[in-house]
Amino acid sequence: MNKVFSIYQKLYDTYGPQGWWPFINYKGKNDLKEGNNDGYHILDYSFPRDEDEIFEVCLGSILTQNTTFTSVVKSLNNLNNINSLNYKKIKELPLEELRLLIKPSGYHNQKSNYILEFINFFESLKGKIPTREELLAIKGIGPETADSILLYAYNQAQFKVDAYTKRLLVHNKLLPENVKYHDIKYFMESELKKEIFDEKELVIVYQEYHALIVNHSKLFYSKQPFGNGCFLNTIL
Repeated sequence: MNKVFSIYQKLYDTYGPQGWWPFINYKGKNDLKEGNNDGYHILDYSFPRDEDEIFEVCLGSILTQNTTFTSVVKSLNNLNNINSLNYKKIKELPLEELRLLIKPSGYHNQKSNYILEFINFFESLKGKIPTREELLAIKGIGPETADSILLYAYNQAQFKVDAYTKRLLVHNKLLPENVKYHDIKYFMESELKKEIFDEKELVIVYQEYHALIVNHSKLFYSKQPFGNGCFLNTIL
């Protein structure tokens, strides 16, 4: 068993299944999760269940850029409270109102433009699954956002990397400090594919692994010195 999969198993045994992506109007909870714990569907991998939930993940992935998901939840609730948590209703909103509603997520002027550009693309899909290349061609969609959309909105086997992922891997000497996003993504995916051969199972592991890294890292990798007290040191 390789070290990447050993980390996953240790985190899963410690924190349990996470139930990401959380949805505003779903009543599930994850009481063991740090931060926001509403909207999680633990061990139910049938999500997203319809077009609105697919769009909610895409929207949340854009809003999450450079902020916390707790802040994103405030923006999503603002839209939900006026029955506008879908792309058709958002298109009808005056631009200034949209900016105000998503203000808790920060960079609201910029993100409002990104959202409207993405909506045009989303409509053009007509229910099809986008490619990573198509997503990366949209203004405001970088690698992390694209992978988030593919993994959690479309259940595609694309591992989502974030700053926590890098900190955990660098601290545990699995990758060098100067490693780039693409290299981390390739490393995680190639190592996990050595242990998991079923595509559906791989998607589940990618979803849970990213969520577990976030939950674990809020405890051990959010403040310097990063990794101080991290129990993964004992298995690596």
